[in-house]
Amino acid sequence: MTPEQLRSHCLSLNAAVEDFPFPRHPDIATFKVLGKIFALTTLDARPFKVNLKCDPEDAIRLRGEHPDLILPGWHMNKRHWNTVVLDGGLPDRLVRELIEDSYDLVVAGLPRAERLRLDRP
Repeated sequence: MTPEQLRSHCLSLNAAVEDFPFPRHPDIATFKVLGKIFALTTLDARPFKVNLKCDPEDAIRLRGEHPDLILPGWHMNKRHWNTVVLDGGLPDRLVRELIEDSYDLVVAGLPRAERLRLDRP
């Protein structure tokens, strides 16, 4: 998955926005839903990587299945976040599913009133 494909997929999710919230690190992009981060990356980094939220049990399983490509979340809570290496070693379909799972976990953690706002057109 390329940086452009990652950006496009993240922004295709309901109410998702891109933000660059770190003044000391203006190259770090975050993708948020209602102010909560579901993906964090440096779009021009090599190798290209993205941090994604993950269910703790799934995180351990994925790290075991893909030990060189899915790692504990760098600079994140390693129980809930994975760093996914996007060098072509993982199928794009799996990466899209991981992004969507991260988004869904963040949405599930939002207050009910905010979740209901997402359901409106």
